[in-house]
Amino acid sequence: MSIKELQQQTTVNVQEKANLIWAIADKLVGVYKPHEYGNVILPMCVVKRFEDTLAPTKQKVLDMNKQLDEDGITVKQGFLEKAAGQKFYNLSPFTFETLLSDPENIRENFESYLNHFSENVIDVIHRMKFQQEIETMADNQLLYLVIKEFCTEKAYLGADKVSSVDMGYIFEELVRKFSESYDEHAGAHFTARDIINLMTELLVGEDEERLEEDGITATIYDMAMGTSQMLGCMSDRLLEIDPDADITTYGQELNEQTFAIAKADTLIKGGNADNMRQGDTLGDDKFEGYKFDYIISNPPFGIEWKTSKAAVEAENKKGAAGRFEPGLPAIGDGQQLFLLNGVAKLKDAGRMAIIQNGSPLFKGDAGSGESNIRGYLLENDWLEAIVQLPNDLFYNTGIATYIWVITRNKSAERQGKVQLIDASECYEKRRKPLGNKRVEITETARQLIMQAYHEFTDGVVTQTTADGTEIRVESKVRERDYFKYSKLFIMNPERDAEGNIVRDSKGRPVMDKSLNDTEIIPWLTDREEYLQKNVAPYSPDFVVDEKKTKIGYEIPFTREFYKYTPLKPSAEIFEELKALEQQEAEIMNKILH
Repeated sequence: MSIKELQQQTTVNVQEKANLIWAIADKLVGVYKPHEYGNVILPMCVVKRFEDTLAPTKQKVLDMNKQLDEDGITVKQGFLEKAAGQKFYNLSPFTFETLLSDPENIRENFESYLNHFSENVIDVIHRMKFQQEIETMADNQLLYLVIKEFCTEKAYLGADKVSSVDMGYIFEELVRKFSESYDEHAGAHFTARDIINLMTELLVGEDEERLEEDGITATIYDMAMGTSQMLGCMSDRLLEIDPDADITTYGQELNEQTFAIAKADTLIKGGNADNMRQGDTLGDDKFEGYKFDYIISNPPFGIEWKTSKAAVEAENKKGAAGRFEPGLPAIGDGQQLFLLNGVAKLKDAGRMAIIQNGSPLFKGDAGSGESNIRGYLLENDWLEAIVQLPNDLFYNTGIATYIWVITRNKSAERQGKVQLIDASECYEKRRKPLGNKRVEITETARQLIMQAYHEFTDGVVTQTTADGTEIRVESKVRERDYFKYSKLFIMNPERDAEGNIVRDSKGRPVMDKSLNDTEIIPWLTDREEYLQKNVAPYSPDFVVDEKKTKIGYEIPFTREFYKYTPLKPSAEIFEELKALEQQEAEIMNKILH
């Protein structure tokens, strides 16, 4: 199934399903505050999805368990998973329906039902801290009502009718609603699917034909996986190329609730849930020593890394044996640490697409951790492309964002070069905003961005959308050393009243500290020629302190695509002011009369 067909399928009834499930939260009014509804509804959705998915083989599993007991077999897991047709099972005789037949004991029976799941599901439920909510609902006579609501047709979540992609959308929509109730950043939990689809295309890059011919065996990793939808979309894209692809996904997530959703989704898809791991990626790497074919991620930006500081600094001191050898960014923003984590985990021919805001492009002076990290990518020739996305594309921010494409094995054509793609004007407006998300990268827009990527040249490509709007993408290809510069420390001698250079007892010029200055010289510019042209005319006796010279790296994305807009002529502005004055006079005349 193509991405377009998949998108069409997943939009059908997903919003309606999410709204109906959200309506169940009405039963919680009074006992729970609106921002707390998710503590009940999300775990219930996860449990109900397990329940509905297991329903067709429920009796078969119970019969198998009984037979195993009669045969004295105690190691049951493999037999029960086979009977269930899943990587999980439930040995309780209860179902959501039968729980309702004994309202007086519903709490005890529901807890027994949950405790009879296989250990991997019990771990999911435990991480969502659901036990406390069961007690609260039972104490306030809500448990029966909530379970009853989840028995209705609107709450059916079986994998036979609700695909993994659909379920991802439903979870994301619910998380968004709960987050908005608390004014929390919903986008911290998930990334809109149109962005992910562009990232998957960039990861496939120029390899689609080769992958189709050779077949695909691939590992995919997301270091800040949220509900794991990026992993799912990348898997779907590779399966579209090769339906027999052998794909293994890995992910780490800090938030326990979203981690539990990701693990549940992996179990239901038949994946290895042990590859989904919970913890702080920066301070507690759960995949030390692993290497991956593809990395796709949208880690947090603008977030302090104080809690990981000790572990990160210790790993930085390991040098090449750690993930953070090139340097450390300022403590206030750890996104470049995630970038380095990904680079360290790429196979020799691996590719990574990672979302960053604008600061990793330019923040940090020559010699700083931020600059050195950019230099690490550029000097190793691993930075393939950077794509600026449209504003208002994310649920929780309207700022400029960028996809960095990193590869350890550039094509011959791209070696020694970096492609900058300005896709900030390549979008279609949504009819209805979703949080801060007011625009979308539609299929037409995505194809235009990929056209610019594949052409790999300086130029502009445009397309007219169905509503007649022109969208555009501009591409620029630069040598990697284009982003490198020298920062020189310039000194000037002190002069006496007659203008002569003051010298010490050994005849050396005495430097006037008040005249110290610095010069930034692009690496591809002849240094001496630059100094003679830009410094010597004003300070003919200048001296460069070579010991203080530093090498820096900056990617001036905005400057590269800046378009000068001439100011209006003063006569035109004067005429506009006269027209406004005339309008004001007419309005005042109407008011007074």
